[in-house]
Amino acid sequence: MAVELQQVEYYTPHRKQILHAVKVLQKGGVIVYPTDTIYGLAADILNKDAVNRIFKIKKISKQKLLSLICRDIQEVSEWAFVPNHAYRVMKKVLPGPYTFILPASKEVPKSILENRKTVGIRIPDCAVSMALVGELGRPMLSTSVPKGADDYFTDPLEIAEMFKHELDLVLDGGIMPMAPSTVVDFTESPPVVLREGSGDVDKLF
Repeated sequence: MAVELQQVEYYTPHRKQILHAVKVLQKGGVIVYPTDTIYGLAADILNKDAVNRIFKIKKISKQKLLSLICRDIQEVSEWAFVPNHAYRVMKKVLPGPYTFILPASKEVPKSILENRKTVGIRIPDCAVSMALVGELGRPMLSTSVPKGADDYFTDPLEIAEMFKHELDLVLDGGIMPMAPSTVVDFTESPPVVLREGSGDVDKLF
């Protein structure tokens, strides 16, 4: 079955489309959706089969760090331990193009963590992303759509063609910039910037 492709308004997505995408997630589907940086590959965090599909599509082991897309910092605190210094920074820059690595809480399924004790946290400044997790009622497991070691897809039509038998739905929000999120590890003291991306590092410290 070929992947379904739907155009979505980046700034004002229609609720009907969001509800459809959430139903796909709830049934164990894997979707591609726009964020405030690049296109993300996502599954329901609580659906083990869908999570396994993410790892298979990415061709990575379960020891690889993936991110949770959350609605707000309050939800983050359910899935990760947020130290005070991290909370202050996150409150200042989120929603925004940052990924924060934090100690995972016991709520994070073991199928995601494997031998890891940390998880990536994202709260994108993107109406589509926020609407999806808002309707789902819990985080999405998310990662970039695979395209080599340091490259990213910008065109949703190209994604749909490349992964037409591996995805269930692609939400087409238009051409995206090719700059991933800035990644900050808050499990280190002092915090370490692991990747400089779209998020301004100067706003962090």
